[in-house]
Amino acid sequence: MRLWQKITQLKTPYLWSQPLSSWFQAGSLKRFVSLFLVGVSLSVAIAACSRGNNNNTAANKGDVDLTLVSFAVTKAAHDKIIPKFVEQWKKEHNQNVTFKPSYGGSGSQTRAVIDGLEADVVHLALALDTKKIEKAGLIQPGWEQEAPEEGIVSKSVAAIVTREGNPKGIKTWADLAKPGVKVITANPKTSGGARWNFLALWGSVTKTGGDENKALDLSTKVIKNAPVLPRDAREASDAFFKQGQGDALINYENEMILAKQNGQNVPYVVPDVNISIDNPIAVVDKNVDKHGTREVAEAFVKYLYTPEAQREFAKAGFRPADPTVAKEVEKEFPPIKNLFTVKDLGGWDKVQKQFFDDGAVFDKIQAKA
Repeated sequence: MRLWQKITQLKTPYLWSQPLSSWFQAGSLKRFVSLFLVGVSLSVAIAACSRGNNNNTAANKGDVDLTLVSFAVTKAAHDKIIPKFVEQWKKEHNQNVTFKPSYGGSGSQTRAVIDGLEADVVHLALALDTKKIEKAGLIQPGWEQEAPEEGIVSKSVAAIVTREGNPKGIKTWADLAKPGVKVITANPKTSGGARWNFLALWGSVTKTGGDENKALDLSTKVIKNAPVLPRDAREASDAFFKQGQGDALINYENEMILAKQNGQNVPYVVPDVNISIDNPIAVVDKNVDKHGTREVAEAFVKYLYTPEAQREFAKAGFRPADPTVAKEVEKEFPPIKNLFTVKDLGGWDKVQKQFFDDGAVFDKIQAKA
């Protein structure tokens, strides 16, 4: 029986219905003091229970700190989305929410969360990283079903950045395998973004009628054309733009769109055979329960799927996950004739084992290269 039910069984109304004179009869004063002390104890217990319950909801109306850990290129979108959510939550719940965002490479952010960075929400570059946090016991299995679109909140595709005027005439993935074309891409053993790049190369063959031997041949030639394999996408961009290395850089389409919005003239092509780069969102269950922030964290995740938030992702160069908003802005993105997904390649577990585990396909390619 819960505490409030026990309390209602106490017949305290009888106590106050007695004439005042009766309390001064023999023994009455002692009974009064005893009942009074019981009442005080119950009041304290009720207050304590109430405080304990409020730690798990937003009902206490105290300020809430929410830690968002995300991959670097989402910052421009979140900088616009977060203030809108904070304003709406304040209006609806009369509660202040302060975000503590952290941005960086998806792989390094994943390791940081596993090593102790107490994220309430993670927005990462690929589901494989979110799965790692799940395997560490911080996210409950089934997180993909806790949000729309199987947990995918933003999307992009792979783009090929060229030098001004595209002197090498690069238009397709196969062009990257031509002799004399120097390609800059990060190392997929260490970079989540580079795994998307590699899978785009591989799928450009297997999803257009070619077999895995042809896909292996193309991928090997492109990796042989790479003078360096930087650790992550940011270092790859620096090698291409700042150090002047390479004739082509494989990167996210959204980064190129954002660069143009910031006044940078970046020539690039989006191959019409491409992979859908799907970015998942998840609540970190162990941490939100520890912090008492589950209600706000889940509400924020839900808000990211609203048309208002999805339009902000689109403005920052991401292809919206919401089909309705995607239809609204489709003219802003080049059409993809053949768009495939990781699921089409067998899913992340299969992909990781086949391509990126030690001794798998990429290690064999790198040994040849």
